[in-house]
Amino acid sequence: MKSPLRQKKKIQNALFGMGNPLLDICAVVDKDFLDKYGLKPNDQILAEEKHKEMFEEIVKKFKVEYHAGGATQNSVKVAQWMIQEPHKVATFFGCIGKDKFGKILKEKAEEAHVDAHYYEQSQEPTGTCAACITGDNRSLIANLAAANCYKKEKHLDLAENWKLVEKAQVYYIAGFFLTVSLESILKVAKHASQNNKIFCLNLSAPFICEFFKEALMKVMPYVDILFGNETEAATFAREQGFETEDIEEIAKKAQSLPKENKKRQRIVVFTQGKEGTVMTKGDKVETFPVLEIDQSEMVDTNGAGDAFVGGFLSQLVQDKTFEQCIRAGHYAANVIIRHAGCTFPEKPDFH
Repeated sequence: MKSPLRQKKKIQNALFGMGNPLLDICAVVDKDFLDKYGLKPNDQILAEEKHKEMFEEIVKKFKVEYHAGGATQNSVKVAQWMIQEPHKVATFFGCIGKDKFGKILKEKAEEAHVDAHYYEQSQEPTGTCAACITGDNRSLIANLAAANCYKKEKHLDLAENWKLVEKAQVYYIAGFFLTVSLESILKVAKHASQNNKIFCLNLSAPFICEFFKEALMKVMPYVDILFGNETEAATFAREQGFETEDIEEIAKKAQSLPKENKKRQRIVVFTQGKEGTVMTKGDKVETFPVLEIDQSEMVDTNGAGDAFVGGFLSQLVQDKTFEQCIRAGHYAANVIIRHAGCTFPEKPDFH
């Protein structure tokens, strides 16, 4: 019998995440505000010139809350929260600025017991993401700034950082990072594939499936677990010429795309909001119902997808079954939607 302490030590730095560390600026806004900046109620986009003023206006006009964000960082934090002990099960890499927001992100990562190693530079300020909430919709506008400055040769390739990559067993990167550093993703993905470790990727947003599909498909052969929601799945299917709108069929077709490491069959997991979550299993596709929640208890759905992945990864890194991973994902998402932003109570109540 392995001693519990050794077991705990073993999972330190076992989960590796790399992505865009952003400070979320969350506010409940009105339809006029969305219309003024040409925003859809439920979307994720990158900020353009026309959105620059929006970041100032949202702070002046509405009551805003600041939360440490960025999809991948949210997910690894939730995974760490679900696991609780030991600390630093999750490692996170990303780029920030040497400024007040960067300092907040560092403090928040520490409070969450995530082993964050940021590449810090002073050319660009720390990235932000405006989360414009209306009802149970959220429109996300990311101003990547510093997050866009991550450099493989300046950070990932450094011996002390690469050591942490090698220590991990499970890797998770949100598709958003494809716009920043494809070469960093490929280096990590190939390492995972060659060492029969688990590499997970999220489709993250329709615009990734559409405008970054070349980069996405370069990484796909190394993907062991592919995450996405129903909108992303539909866009992905259209862009890949799958000629079906049936989510189970899309999952099957995504599963059978070419794959490098033949020792693991790809698993595809698509969430559908309050509808059941779809997962491929062997040559079947199963649907798992989500936990019921009363509309009145829903505070905001921002971060629900990230939380689902975090819950899933928390069990994956402990070698639990995929069914258990999905249960944990549903539990974490259910907790997150009762809180503002991707925030959570002190301890989980998941068994």
